[in-house]
Amino acid sequence: MQKRLKILVVRFSSIGDIVLTTPVIRVLKKQVNAEVHFLSFSKYATIISVNPNIDKLHTIEKNINEIVDVLKKEKFDLLVDLHHNIRTQLLKSKLQIPAKSFSKLNLQKWLMTTFKINMLPSTHIVDRYLDTVKHLGVSNDNLGLEFFLSDKDEVENLPSEYVVFAIGGRHNTKKLPNEKIISICKNTNQHIILIGGKEDSKNGQEIVSATKNTENTCGKYSIGQSAFIIKNAKQVITHDTGMMHIAAAFQKKIHSIWGNTIPDFGMSPYLPNPDSKIIEVKNLSCRPCTKIGFQKCPKGHFNCMNKIDENLFLDE
Repeated sequence: MQKRLKILVVRFSSIGDIVLTTPVIRVLKKQVNAEVHFLSFSKYATIISVNPNIDKLHTIEKNINEIVDVLKKEKFDLLVDLHHNIRTQLLKSKLQIPAKSFSKLNLQKWLMTTFKINMLPSTHIVDRYLDTVKHLGVSNDNLGLEFFLSDKDEVENLPSEYVVFAIGGRHNTKKLPNEKIISICKNTNQHIILIGGKEDSKNGQEIVSATKNTENTCGKYSIGQSAFIIKNAKQVITHDTGMMHIAAAFQKKIHSIWGNTIPDFGMSPYLPNPDSKIIEVKNLSCRPCTKIGFQKCPKGHFNCMNKIDENLFLDE
């Protein structure tokens, strides 16, 4: 009898990137019948532990030395590195097991952000993730992303119909200014639920104060509860964030907003609802200015967001 493969998949952060690994986890479980372990930061444990395709979750707070001895005892056949940074390089060095890493396209992204030379392949990051395990004979099942909810994630007393606006983002240059969000909300009579972290609560309250159809839940709910709200929404408006990928996992109609980053980096909604739209200002000489984001526009004008047409979003 052929030995069942025992595979460790590594992705430390963040929410969206972890959601983007779910097709890899699924094909390893369904097509290879592997014993799949997953390593991440402990703060994401609640969204990973409910995935039925993961046999065992390992977590760290900050340092891989917290877990190295435990992982050595597992005697993995393969490490699938879907983070590919210094931390995972050190982990592979310590474990000394066969490993495969995905291509981050750092050179191509640098050429694009620095010289606006587009050498980026038209390949989504999910497909690059899947390339790391293609030697095992797996293929893309085209079932898209997955996000699993627990009973604790249910949110009661939601409106019968509403739109979600995920107003957060790790970097300010990936977020619309509040006045733009307010204008978008005023352009519709639909009920809009604002979601985000505690850091977005103040902005959410400012939006609610200036509109009549919005509800601020920023900082009120867990990631799973926010995902539940997304799952039951009519439509989702979101910046280039983890909530965008959660919305794609639920096949929601998404209007994704792109500022200093571009979909060409391979992080657009994966296999989304066909009615989804990408909202961006094209042909700006300064865009993209970074592969991640800044706290403020390096040029000072923030045209990549300020020139977004707020009439493009909501359908009555």
